Parts: sequence; structure tokens; C-alpha cells
Amino acid sequence: MDKTALIIRATVKQFFDIDQDIQLSRPDPQFGDFATNVAMQLAKSLGKNPREIAEQLADKLRENSGFSEVSIAGPGFINLRIKDNSLSEELKQIIKNPSDYGKSKLYENKIVVTEYSDPNPFKVLHVGHFYTSVIGDALSNLIEYAGGTVHRVNFGGDVGLHVGKTLWAILRKLDGENPEKLSEVAENDRSEWMATCYVEGTRAYEDDETAKSQIIELNKKVYQFHTDNDHDSNLAQIYWACRRWSYDYFNAFYARIGTKFEKYYPESETSQIGLDTVLQQRDKGVYKDSDGAIVFVGEPYGLHTRVFVNTDGLPTYEAKDVGLSIKKWNDYHFDESIIITGNDITEYMKVVLKSIEQFKPELAEHTIHITHGNIKLAGNEKMSSRKGNFLRATDVLDFTADANEKVQGNRNDEPVLGAIKYGFLKFKIGADSIYEPTESVNLHGNSGPYLQYALARARSIIRKHSNESSEFIAPTDGYLQYERDLLFKITEYPYVVARATVEFTPHQLCTYLYELAQVFNRFYENNKVIGDEREQVRIYLVTAYASVLYSGLNVLGIPAPDRM
Repeated sequence: MDKTALIIRATVKQFFDIDQDIQLSRPDPQFGDFATNVAMQLAKSLGKNPREIAEQLADKLRENSGFSEVSIAGPGFINLRIKDNSLSEELKQIIKNPSDYGKSKLYENKIVVTEYSDPNPFKVLHVGHFYTSVIGDALSNLIEYAGGTVHRVNFGGDVGLHVGKTLWAILRKLDGENPEKLSEVAENDRSEWMATCYVEGTRAYEDDETAKSQIIELNKKVYQFHTDNDHDSNLAQIYWACRRWSYDYFNAFYARIGTKFEKYYPESETSQIGLDTVLQQRDKGVYKDSDGAIVFVGEPYGLHTRVFVNTDGLPTYEAKDVGLSIKKWNDYHFDESIIITGNDITEYMKVVLKSIEQFKPELAEHTIHITHGNIKLAGNEKMSSRKGNFLRATDVLDFTADANEKVQGNRNDEPVLGAIKYGFLKFKIGADSIYEPTESVNLHGNSGPYLQYALARARSIIRKHSNESSEFIAPTDGYLQYERDLLFKITEYPYVVARATVEFTPHQLCTYLYELAQVFNRFYENNKVIGDEREQVRIYLVTAYASVLYSGLNVLGIPAPDRM
């Protein structure tokens, strides 16, 4: 597609001395392989009829050796069909360098920090963390595939009111500041035990004024542990042990789903930087004093006012995010910082970034905030952490394993993760979506296991081929209909990957892989491969198809098994 666009662009430059970006679309196959409306784009500036412009360009394009047919439709659309030998060159490239096919230089020499998942210690991982981890992995992989250097990081609140709430309940379960009693909590029960404590503490904070005061005091003490480097007092021992439990639990879950973070940024490391920065910039007029707190007034920028330092002198989430942004910048000097969160903090992040823009514009300019909606399980309403009935990340794994056991007879992680990840990724990022475990494991629908099975099937065919040929030989008589349809669909891969990268839309790659598998099925239903006189050329096609499907699944972070 890129080559075709370049040829058309050069032709426009030659005829009209205009550098025109060329947009190509895929028409119905009966009209050609590509279509462009460039003649209509040029009509106004040239003062000519678009059909007349199209005729001039088409005459010149017909001279190009890469096109077998150039025609004009409607008011001036130009349809082009690629010669089979050009497709053979593309097929040869895939066969010879399968791991490089589809890679680009869109992010070459660029450093990108991707921040996602962001769970809080002392709380449980829920379905939103799972979803954001999958999205973050896919976007990070796309950028790496485009030549970028990606640093995956994670930000979590190891200080703050939620910690105070959990600690309040923990102290009651331990009958006070008795760290030795933590040994009574079984290792496998730790995350659930702390989740229960968080729910109890949240209820107490909202319903009991005495408990609320105690929780606020605990919150202050937790900050003090970091300031004083206190690991020895009884309460500090409880805090640090439970924080370690949380990180162990996070790491175990991430390892299971195939996610690995280069660095965790705990809020305790960003709080002081954020607080110092806000205080410094207050003196320069960026932040303002307001009723004992320090705020950023967003209304002059079409935003709203938010508190960055509360009346107790403690940094709020806003100030901690300021500190995080500065710390990431100092650590990586990135070209892009991508932050992936739920869309409930869209306006919040606008205020934080607008405040940073006032004193460090280059940092705000290079930060991209990508948001997503809520992910729900079919039949479930939005969950509430206060009530304690939120959908845990492990629940999603369990529900999907149950569904897969009914369909495939196993609870293996490969098909289960394939089902969940594809089920999350196939929808456009942004809107709320519903995840259906039963649908996600369907081997005959638009699902991850369907694609995994499609890959395993193609590799099974390849294993049956006994004639190992070291040199690619293109067919002298061209390609038959289903062969050409498959090859042409395969060659869309670089374009789809590039577009998904630039637009941060992994769902486009999901759609393409599903369509590719369908085209392959039609090819295989109508063309014998092993034992046919055209076996060699068809094995090339199956090999190229398997390579692209494997590559696409890897970019999405979906397991790509050799057998199913």
C-alpha cells in the first residue's frame, strides 16, 4: 500500500508540481485492489474537472510496471490492480524475513514511557486493572514493533486514605499493633484478607466519626514512616509487611497474564517531589492558597479548580501525579509519556497537565492521556468497592476458565488468556464494553481461541509438507483466485499495524486478524494444499499467513500456540 501511494504521489508531483498526501482505500475486489480520490482532492486547487485529472493520472499510471489494470469510476475515482509479480515480491519478503514483516520506523530512536494498570497496595486487583494491563501491553508492543524503546511502568498508592482504612481494620484483626500475628494469615489468603480489611475500613470511615478520625491519623503516620525511614516500630512493621504482600500479589498476577513492568512508582516516592514542586510554583503564582489548602485554578483554561495540597499540608493525588510526571521525565527524558486510565479521571488529568504546562511545558506537551470505559462481565452491574462485591481480576480468569472447560475440556492458561485478551482488545478503546466469557472461548466466532486454533491449523499443514526449499520460486502462471485473495489480504498487514500504532487502536489489528483467518478458511476450503500440483506455492501462502497471524497475536500480547 505504501509503495502504491508513493507511485501516485510521484505522478501527481510530475504532472502538477503538487506534494499531495495520497489516501488509498480497498474497493470491492471486482473493481481493483486499491482506489484513490486524489483527482477530486486536486480539482479545486487546479480548477479542473476531477474526471479530467483522473484521466491524465491514469494514463501515466498505466505505464507503471507494477499495475496490471488502472480504471476510472464515478466522478474521478482511480482504481488500480497490482500485478501478480509485485505480490510475489511481497510474498518472498515474508518468507525470507518473517519476523521483520510489518515492522516500521514510526518510532525509531524514540523513547516512550507507558504507564498503566496502576493498582494500589492494600487493595485488590479488579477487572479494570486487568483490562488496562492488556491494553497497555498491546500499545507498548505496537510501539516497540515500530522501532521505539518502551519503558513500562506502574504507579500505585502506597500512601493515602485507602491505606489508613485498611490498616485501621488490620489493627482490629491483630488486636492492636501486634506484627507477630501477621504470621497467622496464610500466604494464599493474604490478598483476600487485605481486601476484606479495606472494605471494613471504608465502611467505618463513612459511617463512624470516631473511626474516621483514627483513619486520618493512621494516614498521617504512614507518611511519617517514609519521612523518618521507620521500619522498626510495631505499626511500621505491619505497614511494610502488608505493602510487600501487595507487591508479591501484583507480581504473581502479572506473571500469570504475561505482563512485566520495568519499574513501580509508589506514591511515597512522588509525594515529596510533588509537594515541593507545588510549594515552589505557588510562590511563582502557578498554584494559589485557598482556605488553608493549595489549589490550581482551572477556570481561566476552561477547566475546574482542584486541590493539590490539603488543609493538613499533605499532597493530594494531584500533587503526587505532578511528582510522578517530573520523576518519569528525570528518569527517561522521554519523547512520549503515555498514561492509560479509566475515563472517569479525564477532567482530573486535564487540570494536572495544565498546571504542569505552566512551569514545565515540554513535559505536558509530550504526555498523552488515553482513557477507557468500564469493563463489565455480562449480567453484572458496575461493582462497588465499598460493598465489597467488585469484580476481581482473578474472577475474570476463573469465569473464563469455567467457560473454556465446557468448550475445549481444559482450563489451560493459553486459551483462557487468548480469550480474555482478545475479548478486551477487539473493541475500540474509550467506550464501556461487556466481556462475555462464553462468547470469548467460542472456537467458531470472533474470538482469541478461534485465531489461536487458526494458527495451529496452518502450522499443522506446514508440518505435513516434506519438500524443504531454500530458495523462493514465484509461480510462473500467476495466482488463482483464492490464492490471490489470501496473498493480497496478507500484504495488508504492514498498513494495519502502522495505522493501529499511530492511532492507538489495537482493535483494528484484531479486526484484521479475524478477517485474515476468514480469508484463509475460504482459501483452504477451495484449494487442496498437500499433494496438489500447486503444493509449493500454496505452502508459501500458508507459511506467510501463519507468520503474519503469529506476529499479529504476539503484538497484541496473545499467546500463539503451535498446537491446540
